[in-house]
Amino acid sequence: MSNETTTVVVANPWAQLRQYTPARIALGRAGVSLPTAPHLAFQLAHARARDAVHHELDAEKLRVALALPGRDVVVLHSAAASRLEYLQRPDKGRRLDLASRAALQQYAEASPGSCDIVFVIGDGLSAHAIEENAAGFLDRIVPRLEGWRLAPLVIVKEARVAVGDEIGEVLDAGIVAILIGERPGLSSPDSMGIYMTYKPRVGLTDEARNCISNIRSEGLSHDAAAHKLHYLLSEARRRELSGVHLKDESEAAVYLPARRSENFLTEGE
Repeated sequence: MSNETTTVVVANPWAQLRQYTPARIALGRAGVSLPTAPHLAFQLAHARARDAVHHELDAEKLRVALALPGRDVVVLHSAAASRLEYLQRPDKGRRLDLASRAALQQYAEASPGSCDIVFVIGDGLSAHAIEENAAGFLDRIVPRLEGWRLAPLVIVKEARVAVGDEIGEVLDAGIVAILIGERPGLSSPDSMGIYMTYKPRVGLTDEARNCISNIRSEGLSHDAAAHKLHYLLSEARRRELSGVHLKDESEAAVYLPARRSENFLTEGE
């Protein structure tokens, strides 16, 4: 009997590319199947994604974390009464429940006057993303908004993106920006997205919004996301629009040449 060890995993020649991406490429094979280690890693990633979807946001803990001196934080709930109903009835996550709408209207009546922007924080499909990113991002964007009239921060449990439109309408906000947990992928269970809408009102669709996605430690940083949102907010207010008519050109200056060549084909001749 031979004492030599036979390698059963056949390496993939593209394996060196894995250092550049978290995507599951070049995993090798054992026979016609995945090797054990990548298979177990896939199962772990899938479990983390499921946990992110079902994890419930601790709204009170988040409220305390966000309630700085001089900053009001309001906690509301969508019309989805439970996490299960939220997952089964997306439409209910797009509207506030009756008690929350009444409380918000009462707040608006007690503080008359419009505001320039309201930040809404919704758990979405990954409360983990909000717990990991919301406070840090707000710490970076709020100081950039000197001179803007900010509404109180609004936390919404069982929230979909469109719930921000109702909140913005009730508070008579010029712009709403909702921070929300994105649908978790198999490599990003903690990804937060931001959807910005000018003149929010019930009934708007996605074409009226601008989105900044993949905000997380291994994706778009809080500083970079704050830079992009500040640009979009400023342009939305200046041009009085958002959505498909407003493009993110915040990085355009980086790529523009110092001077324009008369003919790039003859440049250098």
